[in-house]
Amino acid sequence: MSHLSGYDLGWSVFGLALDGENLVYAFHVNGVLKIVILVVFHQCTNLLVEAILCLCIAWHIILYVSLGHVMWMYVTNIFQRWDHVLFYYFFSLFFCRKYNGHIENKPLTIPKDIDLHLETKSVTEVDALALHYFPEYQWLVDFTVAATVVYIVTEAYYSLTGPSQEMNIGIVWCMLVLAFALKVLFSLTTHYFKVQDGGERSLCVTFGFFFFVKAMAILVVTENYLEFGLETGFTNFSESAVHFLEKQGLEAKGPVSQLTLKFFLAVLCSLIGAFLTFPGLRLAQMHLDALNQTTDKFTQLLLHINFLSPLLMVLLWVKPITKDYVMNPPLGKESVPLMTENSFDTIRLWVIILFCALRLAMMRHHLQAYLNLAQKCVDQMKKEAGRISTVELQKMVARVFYYLCVIALQYVAPLVMLLHTTLLLKTLGNHTWGFYEDSDHPVSDTAEGSQLPCPDEKMKATVSQITMALGGLKNIFTPLLFRGLLSFLTWWIAACLFSISLFGLFYHQYLIVA
Repeated sequence: MSHLSGYDLGWSVFGLALDGENLVYAFHVNGVLKIVILVVFHQCTNLLVEAILCLCIAWHIILYVSLGHVMWMYVTNIFQRWDHVLFYYFFSLFFCRKYNGHIENKPLTIPKDIDLHLETKSVTEVDALALHYFPEYQWLVDFTVAATVVYIVTEAYYSLTGPSQEMNIGIVWCMLVLAFALKVLFSLTTHYFKVQDGGERSLCVTFGFFFFVKAMAILVVTENYLEFGLETGFTNFSESAVHFLEKQGLEAKGPVSQLTLKFFLAVLCSLIGAFLTFPGLRLAQMHLDALNQTTDKFTQLLLHINFLSPLLMVLLWVKPITKDYVMNPPLGKESVPLMTENSFDTIRLWVIILFCALRLAMMRHHLQAYLNLAQKCVDQMKKEAGRISTVELQKMVARVFYYLCVIALQYVAPLVMLLHTTLLLKTLGNHTWGFYEDSDHPVSDTAEGSQLPCPDEKMKATVSQITMALGGLKNIFTPLLFRGLLSFLTWWIAACLFSISLFGLFYHQYLIVA
């Protein structure tokens, strides 16, 4: 079998996408699968071509400039250097034992208060290859970059051509990114459950139950205080589902009760809270260390804003604090709104994206603060009495660097989840990126009147029926439903991050010291 490079494979797939008719008839499949392929190409052929082209370009950029590699460029590792102090110490210890005539096969030990100096070295890609979870970290970062590029080009395509009946491919890529981020967090959490002696398992379970109760309490709050739009979205979903079932000749009161929906949402929220437990605790520790090691006032200000950014995101959905003051400002007797509701929703999206960009920019400071834990451990060791073996000393210093990718994943994965739930909120919630009022674009009928790559009239009629059924499903899952669900999930991720980080700040600042 001939081997295809990334370039050949990418453009071969692109060529197949350009020639949809040949792709359909190249496969020897049964009629059902052929109809499905026709429906897919009938719905999103043009946009699929654009997405594959963008993915090929993004993939070739990643081959040369990987964001996962760029993040290591300005981070320095602290490692152990066996300088002249240790050399003279071991030299004198060896000859002293040999002179006394009792050379023993024991591990060499040194005093804990020895004058040991650690050096720094820039982290390279070669150094990171041997780290735990490096493939997962590189895959998550590079795939997120590629998916974001596809989403941006897709949004540009929609803004230029206007609304159409084509499927938005950017939604699929955002959902894949969320799935990979949750998979990585789940994999990291399972390692804490494998520890027998530590309290990591109990901590995850405790926070999981805590967030389950918290989610149940949040879901009963009226929309006068938290304006997610869950009530409106669920009501619209139930009415649309009943209407759709009646058109199909079926009798039903509704797909699911509101209490059941909130229960499953609370279970999902508890799982997200359990996954974000240790990322939030680690973020609090890195935040404190970064503040102590930074002398620049502007950098300290950015670190404080970065830590408080989830709280500011949470307040964006608290109606009495933000929206009421914007829509009904207390300016004398007359209350003139400062902006429309659509403009406020757009500002909310942009604020979240800016905070995500700030957190990504401050990643280097947090990772450097984590690597400096090696020097902190050595300084703490020098204050203790007794001796330590050289093997234990090496493990203490090297252990910090070996788990660097785990810490990077705990920092990046929640950020990726928050960013792409916001992107999904914009697209599925039918929001806009601009602050102007959108004019009503007429729906294009090109997809309806386009010729299908199929000469069979019977198959063409079947494809039309499936297309109408998919259109009926679009009427059930309306933007109001997605706006409520994704607004709540975006708010919940930010609330979990801030709650756990605040607890971690209190724990590292006061409980450990006490």
